[in-house]
Amino acid sequence: MSQEQSLLHRILDHSSRPDPYPLYAELRRTPVWHEAGGPYVVSGFRDIEQLLHDPRISSDSRNLSTDPGDPLIEAVEAGGGGDTAGGANGDGSGMLPPGFLRLDPPEHDRLRRMTNRPFGPPHTPHKVHDMRAELTAVVDELIDHIGSGADTDEVDLVGTFAYPFPVTVICRLLGVPREDEPRFHTWAEAVAASLDPDPDAPDPTERLRASHDARTALGGYLADLIEERRRHPREDMLSRLASGDGPDGAMSTIELLTTSALLLVAGHETTVNLIANGMLTLLRHPEALERLRQDPGFAAPLVEELLRYEPPVQLLPQRTPIAPVEVRGTTIPPGASIWLVLAAGNRDPERFTDPERFDPDRPDLTHLGLGSGIHSCFGAPLARLETQIALTRLAARLERPRLLADPPPYRRNAVLRGPRALPVALAGVRP
Repeated sequence: MSQEQSLLHRILDHSSRPDPYPLYAELRRTPVWHEAGGPYVVSGFRDIEQLLHDPRISSDSRNLSTDPGDPLIEAVEAGGGGDTAGGANGDGSGMLPPGFLRLDPPEHDRLRRMTNRPFGPPHTPHKVHDMRAELTAVVDELIDHIGSGADTDEVDLVGTFAYPFPVTVICRLLGVPREDEPRFHTWAEAVAASLDPDPDAPDPTERLRASHDARTALGGYLADLIEERRRHPREDMLSRLASGDGPDGAMSTIELLTTSALLLVAGHETTVNLIANGMLTLLRHPEALERLRQDPGFAAPLVEELLRYEPPVQLLPQRTPIAPVEVRGTTIPPGASIWLVLAAGNRDPERFTDPERFDPDRPDLTHLGLGSGIHSCFGAPLARLETQIALTRLAARLERPRLLADPPPYRRNAVLRGPRALPVALAGVRP
């Protein structure tokens, strides 16, 4: 095994998950890293940004012609999720056709445009902003539940807070009846378990079966809900998507299924990691935690720096050029696999001053934490608001939180990096 190959394997290895950043620094020494049969790995900020805006770079895996020939790399490209945490199709189903994140224009543009009509500007400009009160209520309810526990000597902020919050939000946004939200929690947990297998679990086959069953149940539930919303529309996103009231007409049932599943999984998984990584970073920087407690307005720059410093999506695999592309003197041929290591670009010293330092007061809070170009994170406004509210309320209400494990246990996924659990001790929970 060559030094370069061992470097990529070390980056993907679960033991590197607590701190992959020294490996990313090593990777950046070779602007386009490539070994025969493997992907072309790009790690510099400006190179990644340019490729994300290059129309010659395809997100459609049907344009990929190379076989990685390596089980570890193949697992990342097939199941790592790329833009989402879904299965091989990137939509959370493992069986449905690709969601629009895995399509190129014009189909990508059509489906994204249709999905955006009930979600944001220009047709629904205040949708996310108007959710602030409801998001705050959900957050406070979850924190109340933490405070009502018999023991605050050890609380897992992932299981009790960072995980259930985004699931609740996306369910209510889509229009899932509140009595059915627990079912979505169960399905999402089963899907996540297949992406982040417990190394101590005795039967990985059982986890995969449970995940398949959850995806099947989720697809069936969404199909029934879509038909119900077509018959009896309400003021929710799924009803608007099913109504087809825009110039592009209505989505087909299969398009509605893939889009709904994509919104559920992508809107959930990335935000879980952003909140968990954010709270971990604040606990490691108590001066920032105290500043946020005193000044809620600090949340906006704080979240932008978190997206640079600890991005929830570490890398984007499964990109491929449809024409030859030259990057730093290396020509990448059509059909080759390109990996864009966003987290390495976010700490590129050619772009950022003192990039290894967490500094929410940076004069320029540019980052790749939510992607860029036509495939930039669709739910970015909601993810930002969710995280700002979540971290602000946690800072305000948790009394003297302290880490019980540093580093905490991490999920196995190399694409979506975040703690599997975040155990903390509390002196109490403020009303």
